[in-house]
Amino acid sequence: MNQPENAVDSIIIGAGPAGLFAAFYGGMREMSIKVIDSLPQVGGQLMALYPEKYIYDVAGFPKILAKDLVNQLEEQAKQFNPEICLEESVQYVKKLDDQLFEVTTTKHVHYAKTVIITSGAGAFQPRRLKHEKASQYEGNNLHYSITDFHSFKGKKVCVAGGGDSAVDWALMLEDIAKEVTLIHRRDKFRAHEHSVNLLNKSTIQIKTPMVIDDLIGHGGFIEQILIKESKGDLTENLNVDSLIVNHGFITDLGVIKEWGLDLQKNSIVVNEKMETNISGIYAAGDITTHAGKVKLIASGFGEAPTAISQAKHYINPKARVQPPHSTTVFAGM
Repeated sequence: MNQPENAVDSIIIGAGPAGLFAAFYGGMREMSIKVIDSLPQVGGQLMALYPEKYIYDVAGFPKILAKDLVNQLEEQAKQFNPEICLEESVQYVKKLDDQLFEVTTTKHVHYAKTVIITSGAGAFQPRRLKHEKASQYEGNNLHYSITDFHSFKGKKVCVAGGGDSAVDWALMLEDIAKEVTLIHRRDKFRAHEHSVNLLNKSTIQIKTPMVIDDLIGHGGFIEQILIKESKGDLTENLNVDSLIVNHGFITDLGVIKEWGLDLQKNSIVVNEKMETNISGIYAAGDITTHAGKVKLIASGFGEAPTAISQAKHYINPKARVQPPHSTTVFAGM
């Protein structure tokens, strides 16, 4: 089959951290790259949900705001001018021949010699508070994500949740809000040990094992939260200005399930080369699973160059899988 004139070397599905770094590295390998994402901005979950949250586990950065990390990744990728298509949801990926894929989105039909999937956890949405009154306060002072920490300045804030994000948000609000209370249904938190140690040394009021039993307010704004023991009868009323709920996220691979890929528990199975069961399709980042997989941004940064280098070799078997060092590449630019 003849290659369409607009076919690129690789289409990257997902403009999160792994996708942006893959786009940069594709440029390093002198590949033509197109990135497609359904969101209106690059950055994936980091920009959609955590722009003001610190990231602590990226090499070289003791801590960095999610939005700053995304900005750096975008600037890095743009050195090689990849085509970035936003607000396009990929509907189907069809293999036309050994080196031609047709990628159909909600807006266009794209063509590429290889495909790299870096779409994080797939489609996602926050787990909403399971309470009959919750919907009347959502969008006012019941929040499921934070885009501006300083909007909570001088306020009494309750954070509900026990994972990394809930603990991190509480810690970051400590010096901004008037008062911070963290509510968790278990005695122990699921956050990183270091974060829990900081929490225990902080001024944050910890309410465990407690759950939200009732929301009290008027005019669409919560004024009090009634909490009770998870397995008991003890109750307590808390005066609040804002409630932030982080009970995790509901993820779904959506249409990816229809592409014929080998899947395992909402993840794409890959080998050590980041190859999927369909030759010419690779995956990297949180969307993948393989032996010893650790779901960290840093892991995605390692998997992206592997996927790119293998895609390069797939297109041109004479191309080196092991590329020259970046210092050598940039010295010639």
